[in-house]
Amino acid sequence: MKRSGRRTKYDIYAEILEVIRRLEPCSLTRASYGARLPVDRAKKVIEKLVSAGLLYEELIDDKKRYRITSRGLEFLDAYWKMREFMIILEE
Repeated sequence: MKRSGRRTKYDIYAEILEVIRRLEPCSLTRASYGARLPVDRAKKVIEKLVSAGLLYEELIDDKKRYRITSRGLEFLDAYWKMREFMIILEE
């Protein structure tokens, strides 16, 4: 799919979820770097994903780490399916 370089908020949500899924338990900094976002912006996105039930937070050695929930996995599955349709429709 051709992109103008701008990501939608849903693209960003999916990228954060993918990074955390691959690296869980994942720190905020690692998720930020993986999704190519500044840490302060990634923190806001992660807080939104936690409040929506797509991620959950846990303390490991007194440090916050994030894991994806089953609902987060459902979001990713739906997101990737929709992207496939968007690619087909843009051709």
